[in-house]
Amino acid sequence: MAEPSTIAARRGRDLRVVGLVVTVLLVAGGGYLLDRWINDSGEPGLKAHVDQKRKEEIDIRFKQGVIMLHAKEYEHAMTAFSRVLDLAPGMPEAHANMGFAMLGQKRYREALDFFDRATEINRNQLNAYFGMAEAQEGLGNYRGALEAMEAWLHRAKPDDPFRRRAEAGVWEWRDKLARDAKPAAK
Repeated sequence: MAEPSTIAARRGRDLRVVGLVVTVLLVAGGGYLLDRWINDSGEPGLKAHVDQKRKEEIDIRFKQGVIMLHAKEYEHAMTAFSRVLDLAPGMPEAHANMGFAMLGQKRYREALDFFDRATEINRNQLNAYFGMAEAQEGLGNYRGALEAMEAWLHRAKPDDPFRRRAEAGVWEWRDKLARDAKPAAK
């Protein structure tokens, strides 16, 4: 009786090579079909499912962050907004709210960066100007605080519930700047 390797040699083919070729073809073909399914814009497939899940997570994390801000749980709010910004870096509301979380931690410079980014994305992101003013005040830059709050007042509606607070801040910062500009009496 002949050895099994002798039989394969007589046939002229090694079954391992055939198996390898078939495996490669199946993997490549399956990959191609999966790619077509994910990227086919005409049909809802996996990509649409992934996009929907992404939007749902953004919505959930954003709402969690807002709740944490109101509860003054700034670290938790920052975690939630960080995830939102990972998923939607162009969302100005997330930048502004991350800024407010930083304000709660008295991290004024970082807060200012988030407020600036929010207004770069959307120059009418009103709460970012308000936060910018508070961050500038925290840094001791009353001129910057005044300018940011005046920008807010210029864009805000006359009946905005924060208008009185904004006007009080403007008055306070103008007074502070005027007092600092007067020479000290001897």
